[in-house]
Amino acid sequence: MKLKITYNIFFLLLTCFIIKGCTEPYILETNTYEEALVVEATITNELKKQEITLTKTSRFEDKETKVESGANVFITDNTGNHYTFEEEDGKYVSTVEFQAIPEREYRLNINTLDGRTFESSIEKLTNINPMQSVTATVEPKDSLRGVAIRVNSFDPNNQSKYYRYEYEETYKIVAPKWVDTKAVLNNNGSISFIPNRTDIKICYSSKKSTELLLENTNILNEDRVNFLVRFISNQDYIITTRYSILVKQYVESLAAYNYYKTLKKISDSGSLLSPNQPGILLGNIKAVSNPNSKVIGYFDVASVSTERIYFNYIDLFPNEPAPPYYTDCVEFCYADCEIYAGQCPCTHDTKPGVREDLATDAVRFFLESERDFWVNTPCSDCTTFSSNIKPPFWID
Repeated sequence: MKLKITYNIFFLLLTCFIIKGCTEPYILETNTYEEALVVEATITNELKKQEITLTKTSRFEDKETKVESGANVFITDNTGNHYTFEEEDGKYVSTVEFQAIPEREYRLNINTLDGRTFESSIEKLTNINPMQSVTATVEPKDSLRGVAIRVNSFDPNNQSKYYRYEYEETYKIVAPKWVDTKAVLNNNGSISFIPNRTDIKICYSSKKSTELLLENTNILNEDRVNFLVRFISNQDYIITTRYSILVKQYVESLAAYNYYKTLKKISDSGSLLSPNQPGILLGNIKAVSNPNSKVIGYFDVASVSTERIYFNYIDLFPNEPAPPYYTDCVEFCYADCEIYAGQCPCTHDTKPGVREDLATDAVRFFLESERDFWVNTPCSDCTTFSSNIKPPFWID
């Protein structure tokens, strides 16, 4: 997860999904700036190259997140293993694949380029409890009708209790007004019609969750989860054709869960001036070489399970009209149709405005009943806002 962090009232409000904290109460002030190290660190029981992100707090007016570069980052365990991380594309990636193992003890160590040293508390892998299923069903929610995507999980030993969820959704987009010809503006101002590209009709877009999704079964009679991880209105164009979601379930320790819960409350409070003051954000990382060095972060060692599902709109909403496209796709023409009493010629040479719009690629040609109609470009070319590269995991 990428973060944009500021050191004022909006600092914690904008970081509602970061995984970090501090070992001492850290009072934020809106009229001062004090640099702090921000740590994103979750290792799991997946065998892979683990990733850690180090950034710096920034002022509200800063437009980019500052990366903590040149640090020496490594994780040790109680069996003598030493896992080194190397800087790569703005984050730190382990040089070898490894996975967290039950009962083993892990500690994160960070040595910054300017001589500061930080370390986490010793953490163990949480209970391993894979998801049972991810389902998509048609349900109402807040007066809306749509698709409810739920996670089902059960721990018969009642040892998991605390859960965090992430998802990445991917959806197929079909340009609704694609045709096999398009208009182009020539250098001399004339308009020609040429064969249209076929690779601009179908696209795929992906988005990751940006909020903390937490569940707690501690007060229930059994450790059973039926969690609504995502709700999509049936009028949302992202499910018009085919939709897929990859859900991740993390089993968290009580300390990690409380950290995320506090962070979520802070992000939901809306303002530092709100009467809802959720408390101090405490993590498990501390400064070693200089106690005055500020650090925000939580070193999380969590078991994880993943599941991907697909569905088609037509399967969940048979015989129902598809959701509207994300932008207006009504055909139009440049002629002054009112003077033609309903018999608008709508030819491409009727008004100079069409050339101006073609020059900026605002319109493309659309042929209807032997008359020249036009349509906004995104309606005929989905690559204007999405990608026509099919994801390697995609199944039609």
